Amino acid sequence: MSKKINTKYLISLMVSIFLAFAVGAVILLCTGHSPLTAYGAMAEGAFSSLRHVGDVLEYAMVLAICGLACDLGSRVGIFNVGGEGQLLIGAIVAAQIGVSLDGTTAWLVIPLAALGAIVSAGLYAMIPGVLKVKLKVNEVITTIMLNTVAASLCQFMAKGPWKSANKTMVSATENLNVRYWFDGLIPGSNLSTAIFAAAIIAFLVWYIMQKTTQGFEMKLTGQNPRFARFSGMRIDRKIIVCMVISGAMCGMVGMFRVYGSEHLFKPSVSNDYYFEGLMVAMIARYQPLATILLSIFFAVLKVGAEGLQQVGVPNQIYLIIQTVVIFFMAAQSGFLECLSVRLQKRKAAGANAPGGPEAEEKGGAEA
Repeated sequence: MSKKINTKYLISLMVSIFLAFAVGAVILLCTGHSPLTAYGAMAEGAFSSLRHVGDVLEYAMVLAICGLACDLGSRVGIFNVGGEGQLLIGAIVAAQIGVSLDGTTAWLVIPLAALGAIVSAGLYAMIPGVLKVKLKVNEVITTIMLNTVAASLCQFMAKGPWKSANKTMVSATENLNVRYWFDGLIPGSNLSTAIFAAAIIAFLVWYIMQKTTQGFEMKLTGQNPRFARFSGMRIDRKIIVCMVISGAMCGMVGMFRVYGSEHLFKPSVSNDYYFEGLMVAMIARYQPLATILLSIFFAVLKVGAEGLQQVGVPNQIYLIIQTVVIFFMAAQSGFLECLSVRLQKRKAAGANAPGGPEAEEKGGAEA
């Protein structure tokens, strides 16, 4: 991506965010609330204490890894919409490994839980990948369907074979032994040491996509698969591998959630986190660094929205801002094209007008 395109993207993003807050301000005014008070409460809700900052970082971590998983698939031309199911599969497998090996040292349980999440979620993601390259089945359809299958399977296991003995827990596994919990970094917040592992994952994904030959081949596979195939690249293998890695990353997010903040598996371990990460990746145009930065921005909105209730403003206002940002970013290419066409027409009209450059050249030629 060239510097010029980056500049246009950044300007479009900043304008979209400004317009989104402007639309939110109009809605607040129409409902009898002060925009300054509401946005001040939102900022205070996100940054007023270390606990809130910790929650922002934890949520940004989840969004960033889910968004990067989507970036990875997009780079080779596939659209993984099944990250939510892959996250749930990884979460329940990791949780049950911890429960089954209760009493074993954490140095063994945590690596095995991570491996279980990676393998189970990766294999689950491989199914639509193989169907894509072998049978040309649309991966959007298969991944959406497999989300439902995964959610139903995990709910069945949490209500049946792996159900907690605690009768108050309708659909959940047993609690993990406290020795397996990730250490908290900020008291009272959900932020745990999992963020260090997430940072390493994010760096590796960025480095591979942006700085390596494999990243270039992935990009070529997504942009021009026919040329990549004629160049001798094994594009089917690359697609499947990227799909597996994308699923494995989502599985790791599930493991982070279970061992970092939830300490057991329950269906709410993921509250549509992957779909929000997917939204971030789309706004970021599947660029790793932009995905990470936008994840932090949307995490601030999400956590800060809790502060709105303190001033009597419904916290759904942050959803409006999110949606409007998406709308303007999705429409900005059309706006820019329309603006470009109008500018070209004005230049052409000015050139052909009496006294314009073309008119002067024509007059000189006739003389």
